[in-house]
Amino acid sequence: MPKNSKVTQREHSGEHVTESVADLLALEEPVDYKQSVLNVAGGPGGKQAAAEEELDAEDRPAWNSKLQYILAQIGFSVGLGNIWRFPYLCQKNGGGAYLVPYLVLLIIIGIPLFFLELAVGQRIRRGSIGVWHYVCPRLGGIGFSSCIVCLFVGLYYNVIIGWSIFYFFKSFQYPLPWSECPVVRNGTVAVVEAECEKSSATTYFWYREALDISNSISESGGLNWKMTLCLLVAWTIVGMAVVKGIQSSGKVMYFSSLFPYVVLACFLVRGLLLRGAVDGILHMFTPKLDKMLDPQVWREAATQVFFALGLGFGGVIAFSSYNKQDNNCHFDAALVALINFFTSVLATLVVFAVLGFKANIMNEKCVVENAEKILGYLHTNILSQDLIPPHVNFSHLTTKDYSEMYKVIMTVKEDRFSALGLDPCLLEDELDKGTGLAFIAFTEAMTHFPASPFWSVMFFLMLINLGLGSMIGTMAGITTPIIDTFKVPKEMFTVGCCVFAFFVGLLFVQRSGNYFVTMFDDYSATLPLTVIVILENIAVAWIYGTKKFMQELTEMLGFRPYRFYFYMWKFVSPLCMAVLTTASVIQLGVTPPGYSAWIKEEAAEHYLYFPDWAMALLILLIVVATLPIPVAFVLRHFHLLSDGSNTLSVSYKKGRMRKDISNLEENDETRFILSKVPSEAPSPMPTHRSYLGPGGTSPLEPSGNPNGRYGSGYLLASTPESEL
Repeated sequence: MPKNSKVTQREHSGEHVTESVADLLALEEPVDYKQSVLNVAGGPGGKQAAAEEELDAEDRPAWNSKLQYILAQIGFSVGLGNIWRFPYLCQKNGGGAYLVPYLVLLIIIGIPLFFLELAVGQRIRRGSIGVWHYVCPRLGGIGFSSCIVCLFVGLYYNVIIGWSIFYFFKSFQYPLPWSECPVVRNGTVAVVEAECEKSSATTYFWYREALDISNSISESGGLNWKMTLCLLVAWTIVGMAVVKGIQSSGKVMYFSSLFPYVVLACFLVRGLLLRGAVDGILHMFTPKLDKMLDPQVWREAATQVFFALGLGFGGVIAFSSYNKQDNNCHFDAALVALINFFTSVLATLVVFAVLGFKANIMNEKCVVENAEKILGYLHTNILSQDLIPPHVNFSHLTTKDYSEMYKVIMTVKEDRFSALGLDPCLLEDELDKGTGLAFIAFTEAMTHFPASPFWSVMFFLMLINLGLGSMIGTMAGITTPIIDTFKVPKEMFTVGCCVFAFFVGLLFVQRSGNYFVTMFDDYSATLPLTVIVILENIAVAWIYGTKKFMQELTEMLGFRPYRFYFYMWKFVSPLCMAVLTTASVIQLGVTPPGYSAWIKEEAAEHYLYFPDWAMALLILLIVVATLPIPVAFVLRHFHLLSDGSNTLSVSYKKGRMRKDISNLEENDETRFILSKVPSEAPSPMPTHRSYLGPGGTSPLEPSGNPNGRYGSGYLLASTPESEL
């Protein structure tokens, strides 16, 4: 090494040295590649930053063990939706028939795209912003859109955790406060609260005691102080879990990911021992085959797959970016997806076993109430005793006896039957009633459990842990890419995000807050998320190149993934998602967005359309979530946002040689590392292979112009450790 070289001057120091390419080319002696680190970076203002970024990749936090990582991915993907949304969709969309479209979409869309996100995160070792900027700079806005969608979801998701915290603390009393309607005293007369009497004790407790809900989204009603306090507790817990990154969140995952399975197993055993549990499970698996051809069912199944696996949020990419580069992410993808599906089915079994028990109790109650009506009609001679079958015993009336009696009366009194006000008391009708809200259907069932407070405490503690695991992944989808890209202090930024989200989240703890949760959950996050997932697939399969990506996966994993993934990424998945997105847009056009409003005076739900101002807000949210994608495309396409590729600098540090060409312009999307020393930390960029543009030559190799693109004749591809 020449004596006038800056490298020679600081050979034994740990400082970074930056030289221009011209300075390097002036040296007569070859670079000692075995004892140096070489970093080619663009941009006069970003030379030192590029060198620091490479060193930061080596110092990037890593999971303590493979188990911790798997539990983190499971905790993120398995969430509150597995406990009540999946059972609700299963029941609503044909029982066992719903499992067919869900499984099909899980195989052709879910697992391939989950594997894709795991692979790019592990390969590039950056958050979503850095990953998609690397894959295709023009689609770099995907990462920013993912962060915004994560923010939207995190805002209302933590409100649901707040609801669970409220119910958790209310469970420490016997009897449970939602087991009976409250009594109101009017002078010396005690009467049951009218709103509760018209609905049910659990419904009243949810809408009035917990939410204190207004009649519509236009009636704010002010803050619900109880839920505001619970939201503060929820954000405090989340902030403490993620403030140190994976060092803190990884340890939390051991409990938050495993505890729900302990509770589910206990509930399953207890549920199967309940009277009527088999009726509920049989109802679940009885397929309604006509639903299988309904496009709405397939659209809802696809949305559930996206949310179940956390596709498009950036959390999957963030977690996988902390992996070693030789980790078998193909196995991880299949394992986590199968565990997620197993959890959904397990939760559905638990829910329907418990609801089968509840349905039998409510059906027996219905029989008793209607039998009293019939006795009254017999005593007042409205009905004749001849209509009652001789074997019927009113003191021990079974549902079968009542059904037979009901049919006889309906046949004989056909002209005046409706005036009698008799109910058929069918078990199927009870089983079809609301599984959508764990805070109504499941809480009502638990009031009939022996030792009901214990089961209630366990259930809501499980919901809190499920929500916490998902929130950790959601926060990682926000913080990891921002910290990677802008180098902001981790702790300060994380705490700032939690404080900001709490204050914005006050929107959801107004008396009308539940309606805003519906807006964000059903509309503002779903459509942008679908667009993000489609563009992720296109960016890798059609722009970066499926063959090239498969080859790099082969080098990273040590084996070639199945050809199945090639065809899914290239053709099947994007086509299916395009069809489903089109169907979603058409559905929004045909059926205007709305929400279920609770009308206090009627003690009943009514479906209302969003008012004009709410529609404007909804459209604004969708635009904000997707806007970074076209903005980044335009800025990159017209070179309004420079990649800093006009100047190159080289940074050295004693150790090994590395090259990183980052932020190159249109046809120079190569970011590679030449080092192959096994003992060294994996690079944030893919190794060994160069992206060959349309001309088939590497941007580092001379083609036509002997001095290369940069007119410098700069060629390191011939060094012994290079395979370009």
